[in-house]
Amino acid sequence: MIVKITGVLVALYDERAIIEAPPFEYETLIPEFTRRQLQGELQKTISLFTIEYIDGNPGQGRLTPRLLGFLTEVEREFFEIFCSVDGVGVKKALRAMVRPVREIASAIEEQDVKSLSRLPGVGPATAERIVAKLRRKVPKFALMAARPNEAELVSQCGSDVSDVVAETFEALLSLGHGEAEARRMIDSVLEGSKKKFKDSADLIQAIYMNNR
Repeated sequence: MIVKITGVLVALYDERAIIEAPPFEYETLIPEFTRRQLQGELQKTISLFTIEYIDGNPGQGRLTPRLLGFLTEVEREFFEIFCSVDGVGVKKALRAMVRPVREIASAIEEQDVKSLSRLPGVGPATAERIVAKLRRKVPKFALMAARPNEAELVSQCGSDVSDVVAETFEALLSLGHGEAEARRMIDSVLEGSKKKFKDSADLIQAIYMNNR
C-alpha cells in the first residue's frame, strides 16, 4: 500500500496533482483546499500522504485504482472519518473540502449544520448526519494550527486568508459558476494582483472587474 509520495510536483489541475518520483509519475486526486496550498509549489519537491482506493462499479467490471493526496497525516485521518458518514463517500468528501480541516471540524464540533450544508455537495440532511456521527470525534482536528504556507497569501487576504478564499469560492458557486470556473476566476485575481482583499465581497468585486 502506498501511504506517502515524495517527488517533484510537475503539474497541478483542478482536482489532481502529478508527482514525478522516478521512474514513475503518480496522479493523486486532491481536495480544493490542498490544491490551493500547492499552487506555489510547481517544480518543487513535495510530499503527499496518500490513501489508495478503487473507483468504479464492480458489477459493470470497470474498476480503476486511484490515489488521494493530503499535505499532512492529520488531514488524511480527518478525510477518512469524514468519508465514513452515510451518504458522503470519497468523491463527495473531496468536493466538500474547500475549507481547512480545522474549520470544518470546528463546524462539526459546534453542530453548525448551516455552515456545513454550504460546503459543495453537502446539503442539510447530509450535514445533520455528519454532525450526529462525528461531533465527538473531531475536537483534535478543530485545534489544528494554520499551515505555515498559508502565510504566502496573507499580504492579499489578511490573516483569515483561507476564510476569504473559501467563502469567495462558495459564493461563486451559489451565483451559478461551475467549480472549475470559480477556481480559475479566483486564481486569476490572486496571481495577478498585489491588492489586499479584506473580505470575500472585496475579492468577488475584483474578480468581476477582472472579467469585464
